[in-house]
Amino acid sequence: MFTQYPVMRDFVADPGLDPVRAAITAVWQAMATGFSMDSGIADIDQLLSRGGMDSMLLTLWLIIGAVTFGTLLEEFGLIGRLIDPMIRAAKGTGRLFLTVFATAFGLNVVAGDQYIALVMPAKVYRAEFAKRGLAPTNLSRLTADSGTVTSPLVPWNSCGAFMGAVLGVPTLVYLPFCFFNIASPLLSVVYGFTGFRIEKVEPAGGGPTDSGSTDGEPAAT
Repeated sequence: MFTQYPVMRDFVADPGLDPVRAAITAVWQAMATGFSMDSGIADIDQLLSRGGMDSMLLTLWLIIGAVTFGTLLEEFGLIGRLIDPMIRAAKGTGRLFLTVFATAFGLNVVAGDQYIALVMPAKVYRAEFAKRGLAPTNLSRLTADSGTVTSPLVPWNSCGAFMGAVLGVPTLVYLPFCFFNIASPLLSVVYGFTGFRIEKVEPAGGGPTDSGSTDGEPAAT
């Protein structure tokens, strides 16, 4: 735009502005409401014509609403009341890993925000992993696999809404092709049930380490 002053002048639609002020005005207008190009070449026009921040306001409001809702759930302790019974029911490492996955994915669906789904399970299950002698790296990997990569699969999640808006493809349309997003959390849960690549540490309080080799094995207390 700066190297093509006639295009910039026509875009600003104010011939009384000098080149410097016209350039500043053009930048602000393009950022706010977008830029429309009519070069006669359809591919070039599609590449250069965008709606600016105005075209993304719906997505931004969705993200703000999702973060606000997730924060309220955390502050009122509603998430903890839902998760505590799940922890008590997870008797072995495999079930504990499955519970973390269900929590992270459930928060992506209910809270609608990736950051809540990533941070909350790490905070809530940290003490339980330490008590069972499971290294923090296990929880870190599991929450990343369960909370981060599954967020684009939920249409009303902040990530799903953003990617759908940017790509111009509905979330449920590209979902079947997200092989990594589906396989990654499933493999992490399988690791929990098989004990493969599960790092162990000294349990908090000196209790026995949870081997996690079978689903029915009682957790360390």
